[in-house]
Amino acid sequence: MPDRDRPARRIQLVPRLWAVLTMLFVCACSAIAQTGKPPFRVVALAERGGIHKPFVDAAKVWLAQEGKRDGFTVDYIENTNPIDEAFLARYALFLQLNYPPYAWTPTAARVFRASIEKGSIGWIGFHHATLLGEFDGYPMWKWFSDFMGGIRYKDYIASFVTGTVHVEDPSHPVMKGLPATFVIRNEEWYTYNRSPRPNVRVLATVDENSYTPDTDKKMGDHPVVWTNEHVKARNVYVFMGHHAELFQNPAFVALFHNAILWASGRN
Repeated sequence: MPDRDRPARRIQLVPRLWAVLTMLFVCACSAIAQTGKPPFRVVALAERGGIHKPFVDAAKVWLAQEGKRDGFTVDYIENTNPIDEAFLARYALFLQLNYPPYAWTPTAARVFRASIEKGSIGWIGFHHATLLGEFDGYPMWKWFSDFMGGIRYKDYIASFVTGTVHVEDPSHPVMKGLPATFVIRNEEWYTYNRSPRPNVRVLATVDENSYTPDTDKKMGDHPVVWTNEHVKARNVYVFMGHHAELFQNPAFVALFHNAILWASGRN
């Protein structure tokens, strides 16, 4: 016997469908009205658990609020298994929230490299993204080391110190509106085998003489924010990213905000 209620059900579904489509259209229009540009999607490769979990959790809260204001949504992944060409094609921006540059699947490493080199996606990396060397049985990812300016991780300040960051390139959009200097409290500043300066555009450095308390773990010229202009993708590395309290620091929040808009091509 035919289902006599089926036509009626279809008729009932039509208004619901239109309601959903209307809501999506209104949301899109709202995002365009606020930013002047269409909404975009961000994928965040977020370190799972461990000592950086509070930073990642705070970033998720802040990004949800920022996305409403600047017209983007964020999808989170905790490993590189989902990454392939089709996956990255959905996104305008790749956030590396403390996830290290090792233990990536071969496909993810290949696709990410191609996307950065041809400029099909923007990139922002934080803190742990320069943990370059041999870790957990994995060799150093040479391409990623070159991407970060040819550096290798050397040491870190395990006791944490407060330092003053100097904006070196105020003309760059990522540094827009930041004060000439700002303080980052209780950070575990990394040192590298060399400064990345010869191979990158340095946007900010930390004054190692400002470390409080003082420490002998210093590298001299110590960039902490930079971009590699030898690849087509807009990219920026921000060393700071250990503590959730960074999202209470106006300079760090402004830096993150600017980096999102610039690396995604919205600024």
